[in-house]
Parts: sequence; structure tokens; C-alpha cells
Amino acid sequence: MLLHLDASARRAGSFSRRLSARYAETWRAAHPGHGYAYRDLAAQPVPHISEAWTELCDYVLEHEITDISRYREAVRTPAQREAWDVLAPLLDEVVAAEVILIGTPMYNYSIPSALKAWLDQITFPRMSLAGRSFVVTGARGGAYGPGTPREPYDHEERFLRDFFKGHFRVEDVTFVHAELVNARLDPALAHLRAQHEESLAAALKEVSR
Repeated sequence: MLLHLDASARRAGSFSRRLSARYAETWRAAHPGHGYAYRDLAAQPVPHISEAWTELCDYVLEHEITDISRYREAVRTPAQREAWDVLAPLLDEVVAAEVILIGTPMYNYSIPSALKAWLDQITFPRMSLAGRSFVVTGARGGAYGPGTPREPYDHEERFLRDFFKGHFRVEDVTFVHAELVNARLDPALAHLRAQHEESLAAALKEVSR
């Protein structure tokens, strides 16, 4: 199954959504017998974790539960049941997926809060999602690639790559970015419009590939 998530606050004109849609369309055509699930994390935000969620997390850690199918054993109070009812369908989608596709912009050098809330809800101590793949299609206002002056400020790709490896034990992660999207609007970046167009074209080609 392909689990497809979008996190951009933009409904129209979103480059991360455009790239994730292209990837999803291509993947589904290549895997007609496989399932597909979609969540718009911006349109239907996932709640932030609650104190009851932390209690579930503590129980899993204290009792050394690493089997995801056993997490529900941590539910002991009505508040914990409410927390579980929020996170369980999100976690079920991730467990069922072969590929998790995330369309996300860079906001303020990092990821949108909507995506962070989703990650918090589905993440437990010492869990493993090994065997799955993550694909992140991103859009950034500037240029943050290797060798660029702003490379040190990229806390989007670096954070997600570390998160997937550190929390999920997943190293099969692919990032595809369209950069310099602000060149379409910012007069100070107008001279970089051609570079943006090249980046976008390359990103669309890569997600199709």
C-alpha cells in the first residue's frame, strides 16, 4: 500500500502537493493491485499529543513493548482510550504501507507543524518500521542543496532523515525538492527564476522516474 500525506497549508499552487500527486499517480499506475490511502494533514490536522499519550508512551517504554500490535495494552484509563482512538488509525495506516509518501514544504527552515503533529502521534520508543520506504517531495523558497550558502539552514531534510533512521530504523529514504519557488514572487530573486524552473522540471522528472 502507498500511504500518501500532504502537509502544505496551500491548497492551490503548492509545489510539494504537485510533486507528491505526480509520484502517487505514477506509483499507482505501476502497482495496480496495491492499496492507496491519503491524508491531508493541513486540511484535517492531527491533534497534538496529550498527557494521556505520554502515559501510553511511558507504559510501552517501561514494559519493553516493541511489538506495535501490542501497543494497545497500554490503554488503562478513559483519557488514554481517547488518545489511543486518535493515534490508532494513523498508526494502522503506517504499518499497512509499503511506501510512505510525504509532500511537504520547508517552513522556517524546518517542517510544518501539521507534519510534526502526525509524527509525534505515531512514534513510540524503540519501534521499528524497517522494510518500508519513505519518499519526501518538498518545496523550498530558496536553495538549500549541497554547496549552497543556505545548506547549513536545512533542518527539513536533515531532521526527517534522522527521524526516520533514529526512530523508525528506516534508511530507505528518498528526497526530491523543487527549490527557489520564491523566485516566482520575490523581486529580489527574480534573476533566479530560470533556476527555479529547472529545479521544478528536474523534480517532476525524478518523481515520475
